[in-house]
Amino acid sequence: MLDQLSGATRVHFIVGDPIAQVKSPFGVTQAFEARGHNAVCIPAHVRSTDLRQWHEGVSKSHNVDGIIVTVPHKLAYQTLCATLSPRAEFLQAVNTLRRNADGSWHGDMFDGLGYVQALREKGCQIAGRRALLVGAGGAGSAIAHGLVVAGVSELAVHDENTARRDSLIERLNSLNQAKVVIGSSDPSGFDVAINATPIGMQAQDPLPLLADRLSAATFVGCVITAPAVPPLIAQARALGCATLTGADMFAKVRDLMVDFLLEA
Repeated sequence: MLDQLSGATRVHFIVGDPIAQVKSPFGVTQAFEARGHNAVCIPAHVRSTDLRQWHEGVSKSHNVDGIIVTVPHKLAYQTLCATLSPRAEFLQAVNTLRRNADGSWHGDMFDGLGYVQALREKGCQIAGRRALLVGAGGAGSAIAHGLVVAGVSELAVHDENTARRDSLIERLNSLNQAKVVIGSSDPSGFDVAINATPIGMQAQDPLPLLADRLSAATFVGCVITAPAVPPLIAQARALGCATLTGADMFAKVRDLMVDFLLEA
């Protein structure tokens, strides 16, 4: 990948706090190379308090074509975009930005679309099923939207930030496509249960769901990429549940992001 690295190489950043856990710089750079595009993806560790200043500085570099956004900046970053896709505008969150013709930024959000694609590839039936989602942040809101659009009969959303949770539920119910309600950490009776929070990244973290109440028939997902097998997924597998990891999700999201970044 480095044999083409030169002053002509186009630069894309992935920004988050923390950033050491993300695997995407390698995967995105690989995807650029596979498509014959001389570009790299570079990690940037930026605190929330510095995000606007960092963005303004990066925007002045004429060889920076794209920005990928990860935890915890997906909600905040939409305010730094000049234009948004209808999906990102609805979600009030972005995970990928590319330049407009005037040098400003256009944002979109692919976490939900990619997650639904990954679920289907793993054999998870979505249409007509009841789903529980823990986490109403940037990734969680996108996954919730993806599930509703994909045809779940009911979606329960659990988040300790009740204002964020209630806002998401209200917006999703406005689509009139599924019943969206307040959930809890209890997965009893759900066909699909998904953790869309960072809970599980640290060894001392509690489980985001009451794993002892999972049924072997429940499909269990988690957005975490490090560790590769989060404790929730490990416990679900021990119970015989089919599962989806963060790495499984990212493979689909990466392709959608690269398509967007390379779109003329």
